[in-house]
Amino acid sequence: MKIKANTVEEYLKNIPEDRKPYINKLRKIILDTIPKGFEECLNYGMLGYVVPLKTYPKGYHCTPNTPLPFVNLASQKNFIALYHIGIYANPKIYNWFVSEYPKHCKYKLDMGKSGVRLKKMEDIPFDLIAQLMQKYTVKEWISQYEATIK
Repeated sequence: MKIKANTVEEYLKNIPEDRKPYINKLRKIILDTIPKGFEECLNYGMLGYVVPLKTYPKGYHCTPNTPLPFVNLASQKNFIALYHIGIYANPKIYNWFVSEYPKHCKYKLDMGKSGVRLKKMEDIPFDLIAQLMQKYTVKEWISQYEATIK
């Protein structure tokens, strides 16, 4: 399910009513805990948290005139998706997240190649996601990104 929107506000307005409380809470957690320097935008048709071009003018290597993506949050057809590129870029953070998840959620981790599928919205591990958001500063993310694409 793709939400048609041109702005963050429009995206939030068009989320199905039953998901709004969960998306809004996740968004607030991200905005409250993500380190300074990341910016919220509409990115790939989702809520995006990126390194802006003013900070990293090279942009994303696939599309250099776009900001460097870091995290995306989306309402998909059957779940809420949290796409955190840093999990996949750093095995230490990946292993930390996978080992911590069962301590915060009674359901099995459903994680694909690109993100975490949050199907049981009443059991979203909000505290764990808050911790995850603090694992990279902008400078650390740029460094990790550059090391990964080389």
